[in-house]
Amino acid sequence: MAKHNDDICRTNRRAVKDTLDVIGGKWKILILLTLKDKPHRFKELAKEIGITSRMLSKELQDLELNKLIEREILDTKPIGVEYSITKYGSTFQGVIEALRDWGVKHRKEILK
Repeated sequence: MAKHNDDICRTNRRAVKDTLDVIGGKWKILILLTLKDKPHRFKELAKEIGITSRMLSKELQDLELNKLIEREILDTKPIGVEYSITKYGSTFQGVIEALRDWGVKHRKEILK
């Protein structure tokens, strides 16, 4: 049996805390999941996810600050804004897939 190492435990907790700080809450993972396949404009993103404009704006700012999404101002009348996942943001897709898989199993377990 492996010896317990406090430094490794501390490092692991810090890494999980950092991850949760970036993607925590009800909406960020859903936003990333929605942007996975194609960019979305603000209003279509809000409608598809079912989130208020105010909350979506806050969550998009956080995701952009953490380099998971990018915002592009479109040369349209009126001016439009489109959001897409970044290359770095795409590295999170494996985590989202693992969460989805666990959620499917959990729902089956609970509904037995």
